[in-house]
Amino acid sequence: MDRGSNPVSPRKDDELKHELEGYLRSGQHTHVEEANDPEPPADDDVVVDPGGPVPPPGEERERARSFAEAEATRLELSRHLERSTFPADRQTLLETLESHHAPDSALQAVRRLPEGETYDNVTDAVRALAAG
Repeated sequence: MDRGSNPVSPRKDDELKHELEGYLRSGQHTHVEEANDPEPPADDDVVVDPGGPVPPPGEERERARSFAEAEATRLELSRHLERSTFPADRQTLLETLESHHAPDSALQAVRRLPEGETYDNVTDAVRALAAG
């Protein structure tokens, strides 16, 4: 039973859901015009962990933090590296990232990879970063 407390009609609600569907599936903004995209966070903005409740201090918190950092690195590298890039060594990954104008954080992560190793995919590279 609809009591009229919803600020939008069911039709409008479906339209809004349809507009958000592309964003929710891709994780990136889907606006054609740049002016409609939200501004990126400023350098001095407070970073809020979207992962939910904070684990208690100690080993569990450090493990959760390192997992979150590894996942963020994997996502960042995945945005700029194609499947056809692999298998690849450190130098190939750097050249590909530079050609795709990847951010400095991704380039710095790949620079930390050991030389002489070959990686089959982004996950292998991130594992090597975590191990080293």
